[in-house]
Amino acid sequence: MAAIGVHLGCTCACVAVYKDGRADVVANDAGDRVTPAVVGFLENEVIVGLAAKQSRVRNAANTVVKVKQILGRSSDDPQAQKHISESKCPVVEKGGKLRYEIDTGDTVKLASPEDVAKLIFSKMKETAQSALGSDVNDVVITVPFDFGESQKKSLGEAAAAAGFNILRMVHEPSAALLAYGIGQDSPTDKSNVLVYKLGGTSLSVTMIEVNSGIYRVLATKTYDNIGGIRFTEALAQYLASEFQRSYKQDITGNARAMMKLMNSADVAKHSLSTLGSANCFVDSLYDGMDFDCNVSRARFELIGSSLFNQCIEPIKLLLEQVGVKATSVNQVVLCGGSARIPKLQQLIRDLFSDVELLSSIPPDEVIPIGAAIEAGILLGKENPTTDLDTITIECSASDILVKEADESGADKFSVLLPSGTPLPARRQHTLQAPGSFTSVCLELYESIQKSSTPQENSKFAQIVLKDLQKKENGVHDIVTVLTMKRDGSLHVTCTDKDTGRTEMITVEDSS
Repeated sequence: MAAIGVHLGCTCACVAVYKDGRADVVANDAGDRVTPAVVGFLENEVIVGLAAKQSRVRNAANTVVKVKQILGRSSDDPQAQKHISESKCPVVEKGGKLRYEIDTGDTVKLASPEDVAKLIFSKMKETAQSALGSDVNDVVITVPFDFGESQKKSLGEAAAAAGFNILRMVHEPSAALLAYGIGQDSPTDKSNVLVYKLGGTSLSVTMIEVNSGIYRVLATKTYDNIGGIRFTEALAQYLASEFQRSYKQDITGNARAMMKLMNSADVAKHSLSTLGSANCFVDSLYDGMDFDCNVSRARFELIGSSLFNQCIEPIKLLLEQVGVKATSVNQVVLCGGSARIPKLQQLIRDLFSDVELLSSIPPDEVIPIGAAIEAGILLGKENPTTDLDTITIECSASDILVKEADESGADKFSVLLPSGTPLPARRQHTLQAPGSFTSVCLELYESIQKSSTPQENSKFAQIVLKDLQKKENGVHDIVTVLTMKRDGSLHVTCTDKDTGRTEMITVEDSS
């Protein structure tokens, strides 16, 4: 029986099929193994993929890109606000939910981010069915490690609406390890693996400890200010300067001309990962003038020199955070389309001179292949988990902290569940309150950032223990027990050690 793995990224989507004991990416109807995650709304039809990306020059206001950035987010979310400000397609809020405003002529209609994601998932389903020659519904979907419950829910709803039966959602770093069989072939080995993912709009670095076939995330960090698009933009700016040098015309303020250059620069960037030079030709770039320019790989590397530094520095910061030397890393897995860039691979090799750099699988295919392998494993079981409510979360995505007072009375924050803690997990903590108090309020915070003083808006729950007996001398010992389940729900119990008085709460959405 065949199963598939789907990776929906911010800029591209990819589907892999697991059949007859092996997983492989399948090409779409254009012959490409990776499909642009772009949806274009025309007057009488909706187009998805390369055609939508190419027509964006003429139809920018009705073309949706990077929908993953806004899935499951509210209008006050910084990531959503960034997406709204950058989107050429208007985004409005209706009934407390974000919608794309599509105006193709006669009528204006609204499309939710889930509607757009559904169309991309449908494209992936069609691609898989075309390759298999039969209908296929069982799928494993990948999610970023820092996706919250609302984002996972929106992603799952979009996939289900496309006709998929979701076997499981797996974190992208875990899928990358599965693609190479890390921890599966030699389950007794213990090793440190760095997963380096440079996608279209972000960079994430994750350190995973593999022990007896179990993956434990030691630390992970995502940077939204660096991604493959930054390299494309830098190359497009260079092309614009070359056009100005040849024709004495500055086109950097012309949105349509720059979009044409971005498309040409993107094609050239991909070509330069395998070739020594690439040709950029744009028909009627500006005022009827054609543009033709050759770019060498050496020139591209010079143009992106500062960006390469920004791509390498996060690795050093992560190693410092987890206290692991480069020589103690056993393997480095490359994933994400922009990790194909030869100069970047060389810089990573220089940093890990004696470490195995895994790049035999094309980096933009690693994650969907890992997802397809997981799908195959699940289908091999008699009773695979198919319920969306029982999604496996390998580790907690953020630090869970409790606020208490130190000896001077100042606030201090203690981490009870560090990010990366394997789930399910249970932690016990005793905090002390002055004996004169008759009630104690325990406040819980979450913080993805490594900060000792999280901002007030990171508080997600509180529990109050009332009617305590005053103590003339001494303190109240309050025993707090936190239990986080695999689905991310958090159960908190507070007990006064002297009287046994107990209060408890359950937080369903703690990630």
